[in-house]
Amino acid sequence: MSKQKIYVILILLGQTLVFPAMLLFLSTADKFFVCALRCFPDERSLEQEAERKIGWVLKLIFAGTATVVGYQFFPYLGDNLMQQSVSLLHVKDPLFKRMGASRLARFAIDDERRMKIVEMGGAQGLLNMLGAAKDDRTRKEALKALLALSRSDEAVGALHDAGAISLITSTPDSAEDVEVERFKSNLLKRFQDLRYEASS
Repeated sequence: MSKQKIYVILILLGQTLVFPAMLLFLSTADKFFVCALRCFPDERSLEQEAERKIGWVLKLIFAGTATVVGYQFFPYLGDNLMQQSVSLLHVKDPLFKRMGASRLARFAIDDERRMKIVEMGGAQGLLNMLGAAKDDRTRKEALKALLALSRSDEAVGALHDAGAISLITSTPDSAEDVEVERFKSNLLKRFQDLRYEASS
């Protein structure tokens, strides 16, 4: 059986079994928690708050699972998710920048996807994010995503051309988060291993 046929079968199984089962689970779980809370009539405000939070948690679980399944079986959906993640790097709010960088770090699992992120402007976006970052959390997520991209030799070349070495070197260390310094050191070592020097 060809690989393409296997993918088709898996997609059909996902549509007929996985997603309906997941929807049933989410619906049942949501009703269970809400029903349990309603056993305490004096806790109306608590019930409403818990129902709202539970609903969001379940929706996030479903969205995350659907994203993983969609990315594996629908290449175009995966490309769209990567492009959306790159777009988040250009939002002013640091939270959205961190979300975009975190997604890109998860997507960068092979050289093909790493280079696709570079071609979409993700490498430059991450460098801009790192240079403009004003807190350790934002710097860490940018460095983490850059490190994921650097596992591709070709991506390292693109980062070097964009002036990554001097920018990474000038990034301040964190007294509270040792991972910032670790990501910096690993990135600079990658450039050193591939004989790259800081651009003049």
